[in-house]
Amino acid sequence: MGARMQISEEQMKLANIFHPYALGRQSAALANKTRFVHYTNADAAIKILDNKQVWMRKSSAMNDFREVHHGLDCLIRTFRQSEAGKKFRSVLNSTFDGLDTEIAEIFDSWIPHFQNNTYLTCVSEHKDTEDFYGRLSMWRAYGAGGIAFVMNSKPFLSPSDALKAYTSPVAYLDDIGFQAQFDNVTSNINENLKFLQAQGRDVVKNLVFHMFKMAVLCTKHPGFEEEKEWRVVYSPSFQKSDRLIKDIQVINGVPQPIYKIPLQDVPEEGFFGVEIPDLIERIIIGPTQFPLVTHEAIVEMLIKAGVTAEDALKRVFISDIPLRR
Repeated sequence: MGARMQISEEQMKLANIFHPYALGRQSAALANKTRFVHYTNADAAIKILDNKQVWMRKSSAMNDFREVHHGLDCLIRTFRQSEAGKKFRSVLNSTFDGLDTEIAEIFDSWIPHFQNNTYLTCVSEHKDTEDFYGRLSMWRAYGAGGIAFVMNSKPFLSPSDALKAYTSPVAYLDDIGFQAQFDNVTSNINENLKFLQAQGRDVVKNLVFHMFKMAVLCTKHPGFEEEKEWRVVYSPSFQKSDRLIKDIQVINGVPQPIYKIPLQDVPEEGFFGVEIPDLIERIIIGPTQFPLVTHEAIVEMLIKAGVTAEDALKRVFISDIPLRR
């Protein structure tokens, strides 16, 4: 999520080498004009509209915090124990001697930061067929009173350094799938040895480290694949943002630090499309005992956030999908 900036040919080539899966998904999302959706509860939805902010929570405090461990376990098993890892380490050392050991030592020292000092906001790919009803499995996660924000995805997919928070698709992989992705990167490195050597040891080391970091934070068990999740990732230990706002909130009875993303354009840096009238295409009200009251409240909040009254009415829908508990 962030400001549009020009990507050089060299930067694009490096991204293709080390992040082929993510780039493939991003290209498909742009080509298909895929929209994103954020499912949440009614209380959080009202706060988003009222404060014009989205919260980022620590990975360790989220519903599926164990998934960070899944990505880490896949990486450790692949890098240290598999044939795919052996090939990867070998080709790394063809680039710069001893690079595999150096990267492993640095990465090990940063593991606690990935688990305890990484903040995430989660969205999902939204299908056109879900425009009026939403997705049953997501409503079940929130019970009665869920709200879905269907959003224009361009601000998420535009190259960005403005927020120091970066959007990545989640990969749903077991060990075999994870190793296959590793093999792809190994082949890419092998085919571009001279190019990578010309970048210098530190550049390549940082690129591999970033690849490992995103693999840990954006890999989930294949059983969750229908979520089609993407994550906005912020790691203040690596890059501090002067736009994200740190705060303490009590969520489900647990006091915790969060970061708030202001939904404000920054025109002087080319940061567009994140203000509520542009960002939110439609809002779906999930199964609830009080759909009409909720509809009236959400429409009023949209108007307060800058959407015209006529337009606000056209953007809010009540899902009548049956929800059994």
